[in-house]
Amino acid sequence: MSDSLQTITLGGGCFWCTEAVFVQVKGIEEVQSGYCNGHTNKPSYEQVCTGNTGHNEVVRLMFDPAQISVREILEIFFVIHDPTTLNRQGNDSGTQYRSGIYYTNPEQAQVAKDIIREMTESGVYNRAIVTEVLPVANYWPAEDYHQNYFANNPGQGYCMAVAAPKVAKFRKTFSRLAKTYP
Repeated sequence: MSDSLQTITLGGGCFWCTEAVFVQVKGIEEVQSGYCNGHTNKPSYEQVCTGNTGHNEVVRLMFDPAQISVREILEIFFVIHDPTTLNRQGNDSGTQYRSGIYYTNPEQAQVAKDIIREMTESGVYNRAIVTEVLPVANYWPAEDYHQNYFANNPGQGYCMAVAAPKVAKFRKTFSRLAKTYP
């Protein structure tokens, strides 16, 4: 493992789904569900769900850039969620479900902007990409029961209907980046 782990924070709808994918990615050393870029200090899940805190449901990724690049992380991110729906992912709607890339250094911001520009120019989506690219601000970890939610609740209805297909899509599309388990 590299001595220089980096952090990037991503909002791609419900954090249970996003976390379920990124815990399976080679080079991702830690995934934490949380809330960011809102105006309330130490928000609770219930507060964030009202849409009044300005926070987004996110996953904070600590990764080893010697094993996985920011570009590869963002390629996965854009495959596992719809970056063209404003404040919505599937049936989840509200500002807390917005598509966002929250960077910790200028290089991450540039990679994010480059990928969005490339996807826009190529016409990969038939609608405009609405993903916000901002520095991470006011990050707070989600409550303990949200951490590793998919792994701890694989039979839960939402996990089976929404998270499991995203994990399967990741493993099929990015098999070379998937962790292998004994």
